Amino acid sequence: MQTRAEDISASSVPLWLRAAPVLFLLFWSAGFPVSKIGIQYAAPFAFLALRYALALLVLIPFALWLRPALPQRRIAFLHVAVVGFCIQTVYFGMCYAAFALGTSAGVVALVVSLQPLLVGVLAPVLVREKIGARGWAGLGLGFCGAVITVLGYGETGHISPLGVLCSFGALLGMAGATLYEKRFSTGMHPVPSNMVQYAVGLVTTLPIALLDFHVDVTAKFVVTMSYLVIANSLVAISLYIAMLRFGRASQVSALFYLVPPISGLMAWGLLNEAMPLLAWVGMAVAGLGVMLVRGQRKAA
Repeated sequence: MQTRAEDISASSVPLWLRAAPVLFLLFWSAGFPVSKIGIQYAAPFAFLALRYALALLVLIPFALWLRPALPQRRIAFLHVAVVGFCIQTVYFGMCYAAFALGTSAGVVALVVSLQPLLVGVLAPVLVREKIGARGWAGLGLGFCGAVITVLGYGETGHISPLGVLCSFGALLGMAGATLYEKRFSTGMHPVPSNMVQYAVGLVTTLPIALLDFHVDVTAKFVVTMSYLVIANSLVAISLYIAMLRFGRASQVSALFYLVPPISGLMAWGLLNEAMPLLAWVGMAVAGLGVMLVRGQRKAA
């Protein structure tokens, strides 16, 4: 059974979609160091709920201006809501919970880096996507690169059992969103699609945020929140969903192997956190793994 991506010739792929992997990695990876700055000025879930509320406010004028066509079937909205719940509530919520419990960023990154492997195992069954030997080699190599990067920073020290459990919850959230979107893609316009997702995220995180809601509005808070709302929440998520609609789930999810090293590289510039030699090695290994996975169809 051919996937939608296999039916689309390389010449018919729009230019912006070819650039999507690079743009996604830049916008998504920057989210970690930027969040690390922003979270200093607000409680974790208060920060998350505000992020979703502001994303909705940004989208409303675009919805009124563009007036995008909406799906006639109500089930389409349910499918988008499920994806939104998996990403906005489960993935981000569990990551923030793990951080709040004192779990190091290295431990969370290591657990979440299992996502491409989990998608690779489940994709043949759930979305009938075949993965060849080259693809599996790339998935394994990419994970090794992510592990090397995390170990290079020596951030696997503090381990909270509940925090690790939350990290695995985040892993399941993003993997579930990837596979669900690939199987039940509605093709909904990105504006209403994002609005549904962030409405779900806001409704589910606000009750937790209200338990410990405090925000210190400073210039840095405004800048970091603005970046996370526009670049990380709206642009990066839209690019990820678009890549899933046109590409293979295993190939798209493999990009997450490059998130830890690229985040480290950005933290080096934004937070003046030195990037160890071992982390550079991990980035090279992860990059090779991603190249193998994303080139598997051509090799077949």
